[in-house]
Parts: sequence; structure tokens; C-alpha cells
Amino acid sequence: MERTRILLLGDLHGNMTATLAMEREMERLALDEVWFLGDAVGKGPQNAETCDWAREHCQYFVGGNWDYGIAGDWQAPFYQQQLGEERMKWLRDLPLELELQVSGICFRVFHGRPVTPQFQGFAGEEDLTPYFQADDKIYGGLISADTHRPYVRVLQAGYLINTGSVGNSHGVPKAHALLIEGVKGSLSPAPISFTVISVPYDNEAEVAAARRYPDLPRQEAYISEIRTGVYSRWGM
Repeated sequence: MERTRILLLGDLHGNMTATLAMEREMERLALDEVWFLGDAVGKGPQNAETCDWAREHCQYFVGGNWDYGIAGDWQAPFYQQQLGEERMKWLRDLPLELELQVSGICFRVFHGRPVTPQFQGFAGEEDLTPYFQADDKIYGGLISADTHRPYVRVLQAGYLINTGSVGNSHGVPKAHALLIEGVKGSLSPAPISFTVISVPYDNEAEVAAARRYPDLPRQEAYISEIRTGVYSRWGM
């Protein structure tokens, strides 16, 4: 059976420097599909560019809390002016979740919020297990983004996987994504692999890009996150 190489990524967050670094790695990986897991926009300075990049380079999409918020009822004029109405309509219309069937496992694919709470990698199994069932369907795995930290966990209910963030990673401040290799569409069990992709990029070049936009909301918090990987915007 032919194996498919699927990259899942999200949380670009207006960071075009990291996004282009990930693109270069994608060319090397010889991918069959790219899935976008939400939050193309918000936080960083180049939101129209990262939104357009996602639309051009990905084949499947779900929306994230920043996508829906900025394209919806948030008071976010900086981001909204960059995006324009056509892009914001595209963001508003993104589906909340999708399914991905690989090597006999049906994965529930979503950003995180607003579909579920944010799944931290250290959350207890009893708190996570209920989300393996939705609309009377049992899933063998959950794939999300939102936490900005990649991880792969094996629970009693199935696999719990996070793509990490391309543009706003917490912990190690590199661009992260998730590569799955398996037999797409197969209902029968088959080998499957999960690989965290970690791509260094020029963080100081992104800091310089942010400083070119003096009206960028919480500019110093964004710069701190890009440099250190430490979350800096409590309350958002």
C-alpha cells in the first residue's frame, strides 16, 4: 500500500520570516498534502502575507480562535486593515474541524479553541478522553494546534498530537509542524509514523520586521515571544 506524507501546521500568526523558513523545509520533505490547523493571523506584523501563504500552500483548512476573532467581532483594527474584507470572509468561513483517516485510524482534526479547551501536553488523561468522542463517533486520535508547543502522546483512548506553531512557538522558539506518514484513507491498520518538524529561522529578522510596524498591538510582547519562546500576553 502506498504511503502518504502529510504535513499539518498552524499558528502562523503573521510571522512571515518563520513561514518562509518552513516553506523551504517543505520543499525538501517532498510532501503529498499540507493541512492548515488555524490561526493564520494575529500577533505578528504581516497578516495578509501569512493568510495568503496558507491559502496558496495548503489543501485542507480549519479555523482558529484568532482567525474567527479578528474576522469577526474583535476590536482589532491593525489586523483587520491589513487583511481586508475578502480575506476576513475566507477566515470566517473556515470549518471548525475535519477528519483524517490514515492507516486504520480516524483522527479528529481541529485548531483547539473554539472547538475544545486548549490541550496542554501535561493535561490529565481523564480530562482529555471525552474529546475522543463527538456526535456519537469515536476517534482514534486528536490532532490540534493552539498550544504553540508540539507533542505526541499515547493515551488509552488513542493518540493526542499537537503540531506546535510555525510563527509563535512557546518553549523552543523555532518553527514547528507535524509530519504524518501512513496509508491515507485506509480503514485497515497499517504502519504510521508521527514526526515533529523543527525549523530554525532568523528570529532577529522577524524582530526587525515587527519594529517596522509601530502600531502592532502588544509589539514588545510579540518580540519577547519570538526571541525567548516565553508566553508574554496574559489575558489574551
